[in-house]
Amino acid sequence: MLFSRCRSVALSGVSGTVVDIEVHIGGMPGFAIVGRPDASLLEARDRVRAAVLSSEEAWPLQRITVSLSPAALPKRGSHFDVGVAVAVVAAAAEPPIQIPAEMVFFGELALDGRLRPVPGVLPAAVAAANAGGTHIVVPEANASEAALVPGLSVLGARSLRQVLAVLRGEPVPQELAKPVAAAVHRLDDAALDLADVTGLEQAKFVLEVAAAGQHHLLLTGPPGAGKTMLAKRLPGLLPDLSTDESLEVTAIHSVAGMLRPDQPLVTRPPFAAPHHTASMVAVVGGGSRILRPGAASLAHLGVLFLDEAPEFGPQVLDALRQPLEQGEIVVARAEATAVFPARFLLVLAANPCKCGNHGTRGRKCECTPDAVRRYGFRISGPLRDRIELRCIVDPPPVGRLDAPAGGEPSKVVADRVAIARDRQRRRLAGTPWRVNGEVPGPALRRELRPSTVSLQPLHEALSRGQLTARGADRVLRVAWTLSDLAGRDLPSRQDVARAVGIRLGMSG
Repeated sequence: MLFSRCRSVALSGVSGTVVDIEVHIGGMPGFAIVGRPDASLLEARDRVRAAVLSSEEAWPLQRITVSLSPAALPKRGSHFDVGVAVAVVAAAAEPPIQIPAEMVFFGELALDGRLRPVPGVLPAAVAAANAGGTHIVVPEANASEAALVPGLSVLGARSLRQVLAVLRGEPVPQELAKPVAAAVHRLDDAALDLADVTGLEQAKFVLEVAAAGQHHLLLTGPPGAGKTMLAKRLPGLLPDLSTDESLEVTAIHSVAGMLRPDQPLVTRPPFAAPHHTASMVAVVGGGSRILRPGAASLAHLGVLFLDEAPEFGPQVLDALRQPLEQGEIVVARAEATAVFPARFLLVLAANPCKCGNHGTRGRKCECTPDAVRRYGFRISGPLRDRIELRCIVDPPPVGRLDAPAGGEPSKVVADRVAIARDRQRRRLAGTPWRVNGEVPGPALRRELRPSTVSLQPLHEALSRGQLTARGADRVLRVAWTLSDLAGRDLPSRQDVARAVGIRLGMSG
């Protein structure tokens, strides 16, 4: 009987579970994989056989049985290839190859024996380290990503031949490096400065409040008023991610396969802007076989921007209500359930009507009053109620367009945001919350309740029916952020009144 064992990792969402790969050789010729493999894993038998033969290793002529345990755990993806190939060669080799129990294998094989980069290396490396692994073998292109996990020795290999040489203690053969495809272009928030936006001073201030307190924002205005310009500059006002936050965001982007080879660690708040034709799966995550994070999770700890928000499907918009409240998305399928972090700052941009000209001076709107009302209702009331800040963005006067921008640069505003966030961090120390936008209503009404005099504008708005109870909580959050930006220890009556005004919408 020929037998060997090694370890790999099964991914579910952004977490991983170490899996034992056991290989038994004996009986009539054949190849079987057991342990709830998906279609891509079942295809591993053809990739592994071609890769082993291309690496000038003998292929067993008896039956090969590959068992992946725990058997009840679904196994998805092609990253088990390297582990399966190593275990098959080790079981058939003479003398046998000893595979260290603390070594984990993760990577896809090409037919010529090369190791192809795969998504999900960072959560796989974290799972390996948590399970007592000390070494991990990954494709060379993923080595810098795996190296982010402390205490884990990383072997970035170009081919199966190199991996087998290391296990045998032989000299590692040289392999030509495969050219790396160009990275997908990403938004560079350093190149987008707030000083480039002409006018719109009130809208810029609301943007600063959103960044300072992590408050969701709705921008309404005609086409060309500057809504998209403002939204794209919002990430530049946010502070850098902490070390733990960077690893958390990087793990999500790793599972999605969106990490740049030259920048394996995400250090800046991400920015995601799906098109209004995007499906539910593209925005909130999911998939028929392999569950992948959507744009909402890719914007975790950053900004999710929905331009032309009324044009999104109503189910897509309402699906965002769960992450807005809980900071995560639970994707459930018949065979698996995945949890994706999704604590983002939501920015919605909308035209006032279908043609975009309603209420704009100098522009003619051809929409009927009923059409204008129905267009606004495309963003449901429950979703609107979860948006703290609402700002009407009017286009600047024609004379301002030719004048130099001359506004505050993003760096100056970002410094004020950092100071305000530091005040929040100190005030909320010892609680599960980091910023005002995360503090729940009960805590706002008990531990963080402003004075009765300060709350008078809020009570008046409630009595007039302009706010719901949830809306009142949102106003209190914004009032605390306004006081933090002003350097006050408690929100004043002016802060609460201004927060009510922003909640009800104001012109920018």
